[in-house]
Amino acid sequence: MSTLNSTIPILDPPSCRNIYVDTVTSGPNISPIERVSLYSSKDWEVFVEEWLSVKKDEYQKVERCGGSGDMGRDVIAWSDQTNLMVWDNYQCKHYDHALHPSDIWIELGKLMYYTYIEEFNLPRFYYFIAPRGVGTSLSSLLGNPDKLRLNLFENWSKRCENYITKTQSILLVPKFKNYIEQVDFSIFKYISPMKIIEDHKQTPFYVARFGGGLPERPRPSSPPVAPADNEIQYLTKLLEAYGDHLGRKIRNINDIREYKELKDHLFRSRIEFYSAEALRRFSRDTLSEEIFMELQEEIFCGIIDIIHSEFSDGYIRVKEVVKTSQSLNLTSNALINRTKIPDKRGICHQLANEREEVTWIRE
Repeated sequence: MSTLNSTIPILDPPSCRNIYVDTVTSGPNISPIERVSLYSSKDWEVFVEEWLSVKKDEYQKVERCGGSGDMGRDVIAWSDQTNLMVWDNYQCKHYDHALHPSDIWIELGKLMYYTYIEEFNLPRFYYFIAPRGVGTSLSSLLGNPDKLRLNLFENWSKRCENYITKTQSILLVPKFKNYIEQVDFSIFKYISPMKIIEDHKQTPFYVARFGGGLPERPRPSSPPVAPADNEIQYLTKLLEAYGDHLGRKIRNINDIREYKELKDHLFRSRIEFYSAEALRRFSRDTLSEEIFMELQEEIFCGIIDIIHSEFSDGYIRVKEVVKTSQSLNLTSNALINRTKIPDKRGICHQLANEREEVTWIRE
């Protein structure tokens, strides 16, 4: 918005020593591999879904289907969202032992049957995912597709025939058996839990699950000379507050050039806003944006009564609100050990940007 443009130079963001204790720095009491072994079956599926979020170059869409009626599909990933014929299946098995061949016959049977009756097409790959990995016998079978198929036939009547559906027995009749013989059994593979955990470190969910501390934050970027589109709301409210203080209409940034105090306040406010925006990105990249939104909400609760208090003008109000924010004792959010005073102050301006009730002028 051109009325907000200014050629006043930008100050470097002030430095501030962090005084809070981060609840995530202590790390887990047990190793990640032991922790995932304690998950429920549903938690394991969610964990695998989180892990697949690092494969954005490989998959355009990931969907968790686990539960009754999934027809042997737990987490599905499509390489092309517009072509649902190309998909991979990640079968999540959460047992107290490494997978045995007897643990997978029913899953292979479901896949053979439901693709045979054309409920869906065969996947490109079918991965078994288990927190304790696969045992030697199953590993050997997965490395020998023809033997894997033969063993499925041998175990059909005992492991599959009466367990694929609750309404009928699925007999291995010649036509159905011939279909299975044409399936490429090399699609069946497994991925070790350690590989998944290592990859999971790249997701924003890892620290929340396993602790170990947040990485250091990158230095916030300096505000551009010309205000960006995402600054319009809070800057407009600041200019209104300055006008209320001066008793005159402030049309744009240039109207306060002769008022050093207001000019300096505006520049500090922009720096603080960009610091808070950097914290938002950091949260999104390492935890989740929801964690940052919880921090925003906590600060909002800490300043709203000050916003509604009586002050001589809007400029005094915004100064008191921002001053209150920096002294708030935040204790429960996972970001507290990476939250600096400029972030708290900047979140006030973010809230002014995003919420109508955060305003500096009382009608």
